[in-house]
Amino acid sequence: MVLAFGFCFCVSFVLNQWKSVPPAKSKSIQLGEKGVILSNSFNRNFTSVVLLEGTANPLGPRVTAIPGMPLSYHETTSADFELPPVPFGDDTPWFIKSFSIDIRMNAEMFQRKLTDGFFSYLIYVGSFVILLCAIGYAVKFSVWPLANLFLATLAFRGIFAFSSFFNSPEMQETIKSFLNNKMPVTFALPLLFIAFSFLVHLYSFLVFIAKRKLEND
Repeated sequence: MVLAFGFCFCVSFVLNQWKSVPPAKSKSIQLGEKGVILSNSFNRNFTSVVLLEGTANPLGPRVTAIPGMPLSYHETTSADFELPPVPFGDDTPWFIKSFSIDIRMNAEMFQRKLTDGFFSYLIYVGSFVILLCAIGYAVKFSVWPLANLFLATLAFRGIFAFSSFFNSPEMQETIKSFLNNKMPVTFALPLLFIAFSFLVHLYSFLVFIAKRKLEND
């Protein structure tokens, strides 16, 4: 837990200090000239489109390359062929995309807590790390390593989603009205983290005692 918190703090501190570093002066490269090719980044065997006038006129003349068919020229997008959208959609699987969004949102929350002060960062990130360490029980839940890896991944994913959900403005307003000024709303989520991690550690400890008793019997 201490090493995990130290790693999170070092990364947040470096990222916070990196803002003061002046950006390197580099000449920007203009993209999207005439003849730009749009294709699927994961599989080149899908339909590709060449915009003859570039991104300045994405609905203008184009050449469409469909696998197994000759190249076809179109004045506009209103052709008989089913042309791919411009630009192409993101082919990233939903699970990975949503996971990356939750990680980014939690990273932004870490940076805001560090800006508020070290004590605020310690309360939030410390409780978050304790909860992440609690899912170590999922790694040894069964005798099947692949099943344990799957359960640990789901638990890890659920914690990030849980944090993103409760940090949303709507949930913050709901929690604030529920607490009725009895305690700061910023302490509500860390308390939930600590309470849930305590229950997981307690359950793990009781299971450990039960297994030792069965082995001794």
